Amino acid sequence: MCGIVGLFLKDRSLEPQLGSLLSSMLVTMTDRGPDSAGIAIYGDTDHRHAKLTIQSANPKADFAGLAGELQGALDAPVSIEVKSTHAVLLLPRDKLDEGRAAITRLRPDVRVMSSGDAIEIYKEVGLPKDVLSRFAVAGMSGTHGIGHTRMATESAVTTLGAHPFSTGSDQCLVHNGSLSNHNNLRRELRHQGMSFETENDTEVAAAYLTAEMAKGKNLGQALEGAVDDLDGFFTFVVGTKSGFGVVRDAIACKPAILAETDRYVAFGSEYRALVSLPGIDTARIWEPEPATVYFWER
Repeated sequence: MCGIVGLFLKDRSLEPQLGSLLSSMLVTMTDRGPDSAGIAIYGDTDHRHAKLTIQSANPKADFAGLAGELQGALDAPVSIEVKSTHAVLLLPRDKLDEGRAAITRLRPDVRVMSSGDAIEIYKEVGLPKDVLSRFAVAGMSGTHGIGHTRMATESAVTTLGAHPFSTGSDQCLVHNGSLSNHNNLRRELRHQGMSFETENDTEVAAAYLTAEMAKGKNLGQALEGAVDDLDGFFTFVVGTKSGFGVVRDAIACKPAILAETDRYVAFGSEYRALVSLPGIDTARIWEPEPATVYFWER
């Protein structure tokens, strides 16, 4: 099962509503996967700072004093905004990798959910309405985002096993389906220097795209390669700093719907996820073709 939603805004006047619109779409998909949920929000950047979104099972202890310790370790200003079990760290762009390494050293139980200029990822075990509420997602603004509600089939119900998965700067992926060659591919990607935190096949798919783009491919080329290199059945929605893409496997047995107006592009596992969007009654609506890459960016 699992349910996916995505929303790419063309009209900047809709940006303050991004969190609210995505939340409504994802909650509608609850019965496709009620065990955990997550959302990736892409906001504007100031071209000076980068973000690290982190998660802890013991946030009160792990987040206390962390900004100050990182500031000392990096010799640079660091701010922190705590949101339930997650926190967003703001630090200079040229200190991003160093900051990530410092977190591992200073707080070994803290996990990095995402890193980059624009992306923030929030995910936890629970129903979408509860997960979204605890992070106040409905009040967030942004340019685009994707969300996922999960029915675990290939790994345990945990925070780290929830979607989206992020394996590269400002990149994330959600998945409906199941890959059959993810174990072999995981071993190959480890040889290429990729690391993994879960046994989830979706994390392998995300790492595959990151590795392919590190070789010089753009996202469209990497997604085209995924159709040939990934075995199984899948619908992927991928977020990047500048847009989002959709691809299905060659059989395309998992449901998927796209809608486009002059104000936005929207994706849902089912049409009912899109019905509350403004102007949906005049949108161009279609089912993505098998083994075909769709991508929108600024």
